Amino acid sequence: MTFHGVDAAKQFKHMREVVPEQYRAFLDFDGKVFADGALPVKTKELIALGIAQITQCPWCIDAHAKRAVKAGASDSEVGEVTFVAMAMAAGAAWSHGGLAFQCVDEHRARA
Repeated sequence: MTFHGVDAAKQFKHMREVVPEQYRAFLDFDGKVFADGALPVKTKELIALGIAQITQCPWCIDAHAKRAVKAGASDSEVGEVTFVAMAMAAGAAWSHGGLAFQCVDEHRARA
């Protein structure tokens, strides 16, 4: 898959060649994190998909959408995850609006 002109497969291969132990350790960690546990794989993949939308990582969106579908996620579940991600992003902007006003107040007080 290519996003933003980056051939991810080629670059991941290069990464694997230059830091093989770290590369393998990450894949092992990732495999353990996304295995069935207290949360089923589908739930974990839907969570990851929502986080990927917030972090705006096209590679992660693609990978976790694929894995969510493989785990049985429906269009409705993906749609709800998208709206949860939207609400979280809006909530962060809303709460940071309070920080912005606090900073404005502090700068005005110093002026």
